[in-house]
Amino acid sequence: MLDDDDGFREFVRARLGPLSRVAYLLTGDHHGAEDLLQSALIKLAGRWKRLAAEGYPEAYLRKVLYHEHVSAWRSRARRPEVSILPLADRAAHTDEAADVVRRLVLRQALDKLTRKQRAVLVLRFFEDLSEADTAQALGCSVGTVKSQTSYALGRLRVVAPELAQLMEEKALR
Repeated sequence: MLDDDDGFREFVRARLGPLSRVAYLLTGDHHGAEDLLQSALIKLAGRWKRLAAEGYPEAYLRKVLYHEHVSAWRSRARRPEVSILPLADRAAHTDEAADVVRRLVLRQALDKLTRKQRAVLVLRFFEDLSEADTAQALGCSVGTVKSQTSYALGRLRVVAPELAQLMEEKALR
C-alpha cells in the first residue's frame, strides 16, 4: 500500500494525458501504450514515497517507460498488430481529415523503424530532449543517440518519402 496514496493519485491524474501520448508514440498501439504505462506506474508506485520526497517522480516514470519499451523488443519475436489511431481532441482542429491523414502517415512511417530508433525520435523530437538527456533516459551513450537518430531519419527518408510531402504541405499553410 502506498504511504502517500493521495499524492500518487494526484500525480497520475495530472500527468496521465501527456504520459499516455508518449507511451502511444513509443508503442504505436493503444493497448500496448496502456500496458506500457500501467507497468511503469506500478514500478513508480513501489518507489513513490522516496521519489516524491526527492521531487523526481516524473523523470523516473519516463525513464521506466523508455527502458520498458526498448527492452520489450528483446523479449518479443513479433510486433503486435496495429490498432486504429485514436482521434485527437476534435475541437482543437479545424481540418480533421487532414489531421487524420497526417497522423496515419506518421504512424505508418514510425512503424517502419526499430523500437530503439522510434524511442530516440520520440524523445528527441516529441519530448524535445537534448541528446544527453535522451542518452540518460535510454541508458546509452550520446554517440548511440546521435547514430540512432541519423539512422532513423535516413530510414524514414527512404521508406516514407511521403513525410517530406506532408511537411511541405504543412509549411505552405
